Amino acid sequence: MPDIAANLAQVQQRVAAACDRAGRSPDEVQIIAVGKKFTADVIREAADCGLTVFGENRVQEAKAKIPDCPGHIRWHFIGNLQKNKCRDAVGLFEMLHAVDSLPLAAELNKRCEQAAKTMPVLLEVNVSGEGSKHGFTTETAVEAMEAFFDFPQLELHGLMTMAPFTRSPESARPFFQKLRAVKTDCESKLGAPLPELSMGMSGDYEIAIEEGATMVRLGTCLFGPRAMANKD
Repeated sequence: MPDIAANLAQVQQRVAAACDRAGRSPDEVQIIAVGKKFTADVIREAADCGLTVFGENRVQEAKAKIPDCPGHIRWHFIGNLQKNKCRDAVGLFEMLHAVDSLPLAAELNKRCEQAAKTMPVLLEVNVSGEGSKHGFTTETAVEAMEAFFDFPQLELHGLMTMAPFTRSPESARPFFQKLRAVKTDCESKLGAPLPELSMGMSGDYEIAIEEGATMVRLGTCLFGPRAMANKD
């Protein structure tokens, strides 16, 4: 098992340093521990180290794993969500990070209504324009947000993105800056705050924090390479 306590301590030091450089408080940044392909035993160890919010990428894996994990853990869904998984996602998670289309939002709203639940969500924006990534374009994000007035069961809390993979964390900075600019445009157009920016992963989270991330999605730097992981 990886030394999660040591890894977390190092991450917390780096988060604090990035916040200091940006003139922010570490309290403004939430670590989302990404448990994809790691067992419930690993999740329990991470929870014992003080991590409280965990992210999963696949509904079926989460459905099998969550019952074996500590009950106080809060679960966020951070992956690409298919419409036929919306009912389960609404039941399992307290926030969805990657609402990438209006049809998906409509399905989620319907499932939330059936469950008598209001769901906090983030709108996924494809800031890089890569065809392999999901999400609204920077141009359509504001228009999409206006449509959320039609989805009363969904609470729009902010934006989420994935920067292109690069060996240089600094190369991700323009993409994080772009998401922050989209957030500002959306807030201006809507006349309402969007407090959350979910951006930054193990390779670039310090840059993301410097550019305003309020949530960073961290897996490898906490749990080690996923080649170590076993399926539940």
